Amino acid sequence: MPRRYDLTRDALAEFLAGEPRYRVEQVWQGLYREFIGPEDVTTLPRTLRDRLGRELPPALRPAVTRTTDDGDTVKMLWSLHDGAVVESVAMAYPDRTTVCVSTQAGCAMACGFCATGQAGFQRQLDVGEIVEQVVWAARLASEQDRRLSNVVFMGMGEPLANYDATWAAVERIHGSLGLSARHLTVSTVGIVPGIRRLAAEALPVNLAVSLHAATDELRDELVPINRRYPLAELRTACADYVRATRRRLSIEWALIDGVNDTDAQADALAGWARSLPLAAHVNLIPLNPTPGYAVRGTPRARVGAFRDRLEAKGVNATVRRTRGVEIDGACGQLAAGQPVRLSARRPASE
Repeated sequence: MPRRYDLTRDALAEFLAGEPRYRVEQVWQGLYREFIGPEDVTTLPRTLRDRLGRELPPALRPAVTRTTDDGDTVKMLWSLHDGAVVESVAMAYPDRTTVCVSTQAGCAMACGFCATGQAGFQRQLDVGEIVEQVVWAARLASEQDRRLSNVVFMGMGEPLANYDATWAAVERIHGSLGLSARHLTVSTVGIVPGIRRLAAEALPVNLAVSLHAATDELRDELVPINRRYPLAELRTACADYVRATRRRLSIEWALIDGVNDTDAQADALAGWARSLPLAAHVNLIPLNPTPGYAVRGTPRARVGAFRDRLEAKGVNATVRRTRGVEIDGACGQLAAGQPVRLSARRPASE
């Protein structure tokens, strides 16, 4: 059975064969402008609303809702039709909202400091399951008199290991929800073939690389995919991406006390960032506590010193505000605390 955000506009027209053509626009308007299900589109006849409510159910069922920051951070754990679970986080600012969405149930990248990586991989998400997370955030923002301004593909999973569904979701979000490419950010731990595919796409979205280490020896340990796509190869792909899109690369760096917060790592990171055609921007993220990984995030004073060392070497760096620690805000933490457990299968595509 299809779910409501699985369908393209053409597929929806086929689904509504026999109905007047304008019904397609009415349903599409409800889904992507009013952020409501077809059963709530009051311009449709009651019989059609009832039918669509039955035959086009939502993909996401709320399992757990957590809020913090006086309601400005909302984390959802969703249950999918097969029992898989995924997470989304909506982060509100004075007049806008950013949503962080998942692209896989679990993750096969096995980064030890990441709760999702510890849980293993279950399956890819389809286009509708990704898009529906964004629509949820758009509806939430509207209810709070805000607008959804940014979508970041930084939730559970590796987006470029589920490339086709991720990119189809990007196109739908751009075309039907109206977000420009500069407000869409795709994150990767360094899947080089995916970065090269992304560089050839028509929409120049932002690219964020979860680097976390600037030497192969340490990155092999923290981000195991580095053994397949080492730093030199990753740097070349990122440089080509910047040339193709003219988008400045973002580097994500989770600061781990005594591990990757040393002066030597800062110096190596600065060199890596400056070597790109447009010097990369570095987002420093004090590590959220993760059960099963017996380290802590870098203390505040050392975070500041690491940032200052980068900036002294000509690299723009900011410290990301850590939101949602008390609601298991880090990727995968909420799912890890639930009875549903992900199995450690690898995806068909990496």
